[in-house]
Amino acid sequence: MTTKAETALELFNSVMGEEEGVGEWFEVDQDRINLFADATLDHQFIHIDPKKSAELSPYKVTIAHGFLTLSLIVHLGATIAPKKPEALEGVYMGVNYGLDKVRFPGPVPVNSKIRARHRLIGAELKNPNTLQLKREVTVELEGADKPVCVAESLMRLMYG
Repeated sequence: MTTKAETALELFNSVMGEEEGVGEWFEVDQDRINLFADATLDHQFIHIDPKKSAELSPYKVTIAHGFLTLSLIVHLGATIAPKKPEALEGVYMGVNYGLDKVRFPGPVPVNSKIRARHRLIGAELKNPNTLQLKREVTVELEGADKPVCVAESLMRLMYG
């Protein structure tokens, strides 16, 4: 008998390599940057000191931490509708499993907007009830030509 995960694998494979969608814009403000700095103990002036950043930073404003941008990919991706929603039938839990590759090609200036773009690049059955998906997540900055983050994200889906 075919499990729900095995059925889902076939569905995901049918859209492999295709863009899954683009999420909604999300503003990154100074309060969020400051909270992230406090949580991670990374208080470098380019993140938390607007005056010093205006004087010394090449960006002339504070910028979000690269890892703040990375940490937002789950939230940014939540607004992307799945191409094959039936592949999620029976999922009782999803777990972030890790990242294979991460790059930060550009900064996220304070008060700018970012969004995620997903492309499915891998699907693998880990056991009869668990599927691992690999997505290329590209975080775009509103009005910019190049992305601010490109990551290969791994997600495990557990089916009941």
